[in-house]
Amino acid sequence: MCRTDQQPDPYEPDNDGDASGAVFASLLEDSAEELYESAPCGYLSTLMDGIIAKINSTLLDWLGLEREQVVGRMRFTDLLTVGGKLYHETHFAPLLRMQGEISGVALELKQTGGGRIPVFVSSAVKYGSTGEPLLIRTTVFDARDRRAYEEELLRARKAAEEAHKEAEADRARLQDALAVLQQSLLPATLPAVPGVEAAAHYRTASPDRLGGDFYDLFPLDGKRFAFFLGDVCGKGPQAAAVTSLTRYTLRAAALHDPDPVAALTTLNQVLHERYTGGDPRYCTVIFGVLEPDPATGQVSVHVASGGHPPALVLRADGTADFLPTPGGLLVGVLPTATFVTATNVLGPGDSLVLYTDGLTEARTSEDRDSLYGDEALLDFAAGHAGKSPQAVIQALTGLLDGFGDGLDDDTALLALGVPAPAPATRVTE
Repeated sequence: MCRTDQQPDPYEPDNDGDASGAVFASLLEDSAEELYESAPCGYLSTLMDGIIAKINSTLLDWLGLEREQVVGRMRFTDLLTVGGKLYHETHFAPLLRMQGEISGVALELKQTGGGRIPVFVSSAVKYGSTGEPLLIRTTVFDARDRRAYEEELLRARKAAEEAHKEAEADRARLQDALAVLQQSLLPATLPAVPGVEAAAHYRTASPDRLGGDFYDLFPLDGKRFAFFLGDVCGKGPQAAAVTSLTRYTLRAAALHDPDPVAALTTLNQVLHERYTGGDPRYCTVIFGVLEPDPATGQVSVHVASGGHPPALVLRADGTADFLPTPGGLLVGVLPTATFVTATNVLGPGDSLVLYTDGLTEARTSEDRDSLYGDEALLDFAAGHAGKSPQAVIQALTGLLDGFGDGLDDDTALLALGVPAPAPATRVTE
């Protein structure tokens, strides 16, 4: 594109080769260094043993430290709280070594005066030309505003419940905020799984209340995918906090060890240690791993349950049954819990359906005293056996609609199925 004016471009050196180009390069260099030092987020680089090699002024100001105290003398874990160090050693560092990068992890930093700063941390390993790891670059985002926002939301919620009345506009704003928080506890989309179709649905019983149901589907490696679905005890912000902890713990645990029993055992330890005391928290959850076999078109499913309703298996031949998952205590109740893995194989046209008890505990009679129940669900599911996961979820969504005000609890649904073979086309001569 040509310029019609003849004014010199301030961002290019003059044609006569004077010093303006050098001045511009110097300004760029100064600007880059200033941006690093005064960025609105913290930056630091560490050697592979954790020793801090570089740190910007923003992060030093947050911590109340001098550069001489940190560079070459402290490790990244020295900046973390006790809980943060434990999480870093057991989850953050192993995942970083495995994946080469990790992002959006919530931690807390220690300040010189004894205060704490909630942060979101992202790290990436820098590799040399021959593939050897050289250093770790870490970005730290200040989460104090987010924490203040969440606390303000909780206070607003409590005030609304105590007052028992609220202007319609205020209620709408509260519902919007709760909806945003609720969506943050669920995956935005389900990933594509080779040889598997997936569909999900989440139904909240009330727009004025945060639910504790959750589900997820994510890749473990190039061949296997993990999934889980569960329900946290209680409702409201406290349940949402447990839901968030549960989802991130299961994801991290699965990437470290994909065995369903190992994942649930880790979650049990985390919940029991975190909520031991006067406010115990626990959940029911079913966790599994999918292993598609491209050669046969079948998918092996390895599932373990922690006190959760059994999954449904819908077969291509029109039959349906519950998938037995023996054992499995509520997760987080006891310091140790025993879980058992059950294995099943899905062939073309078969589906696995997971659900929370909001579905089976819906009140259905005229006086709303009778529950829908497991047998009614099994009969309903059998009528949709052999259909695609999308069709099964659509049918269950219609069932939930029919419960009306009999649906007292949130409901999460997740269906995973092997596509049925396309019908053969007849060739006419």
